[in-house]
Amino acid sequence: MRVYVIGNVAVDETISVTTMPEAGASIFGREESRDLGGKGANQAVVIGRCGLATSFVTAIGEDFRGETIREQLASEPVEARLLQFPDASSDFSIIFTTPDGENAIVTTTRSAEAMTLAAALDALSAAQAGDIVVMQGNLSEEVTRGLLADAKRRGIVTAFNPSPLRPYFSELWPLVDMAFLNKGEALSLTGASGAAAAARLLAAGVCQVVLTAGGEGALLAEAKGTVTVPSAPASVIDTTGAGDTFMAVAIASAARRTGRLDERAISDAARASAVTVSRRGTRSAFPTSAELAEILSG
Repeated sequence: MRVYVIGNVAVDETISVTTMPEAGASIFGREESRDLGGKGANQAVVIGRCGLATSFVTAIGEDFRGETIREQLASEPVEARLLQFPDASSDFSIIFTTPDGENAIVTTTRSAEAMTLAAALDALSAAQAGDIVVMQGNLSEEVTRGLLADAKRRGIVTAFNPSPLRPYFSELWPLVDMAFLNKGEALSLTGASGAAAAARLLAAGVCQVVLTAGGEGALLAEAKGTVTVPSAPASVIDTTGAGDTFMAVAIASAARRTGRLDERAISDAARASAVTVSRRGTRSAFPTSAELAEILSG
């Protein structure tokens, strides 16, 4: 079984600030780190560190950031397929973090939007029924919709994180086996929260729904019922990448056992996310392969 993560990659530049900037304001900040990032890359790296065979398909430009991305992915247990588009600049993110661990992120999408459906489908051509395709909201509507439809038709398990939000996401639910949303995304896409939001997503066609709520824990819902899992104890320093860690570990935990999300998978994901929020940065904050092996075997 192989996991195909198809999404964006970026170079993350994290800046520590005392308060989030407001319109028209000039504030001081301190550069904390420069690291590999982007929701697609984050999820691929963590799944790979969990020990699953992982292919990461992404788009980069012909520039210095593209070379940085190539070099850093080479050090991870991930098979990277980098689609290079000469007319697009590689994407990057500016991450503002405050002392209480909250963050705000601005990400460019030039390369992500340059990925074509034909190139993405070609990258998924070797996938077989029972493999998993993991996607987020950074690609174009044509690519996102086309990939999910192709995977569903071929019996490939689909996992979708609808972030950043796009208006058409509500049309994709029949194509999604596993949906991962936070409180804000669930409210925006369903008009409800908690179990009510999960129920609406299940009614729309999703097979399994995971709603995350930070320190309040997470909820897993499917046709046979709902289970709530508490968050793991954590000393919160930086929440960047915590949601990506959660989704990646939940998928990996399930894939290593029954193949379906369950309470154990959500609990493993909570423990891994607690590690991520206790460190600053993006990739450097993720649990190591050894840490993840301990979590997944516990």
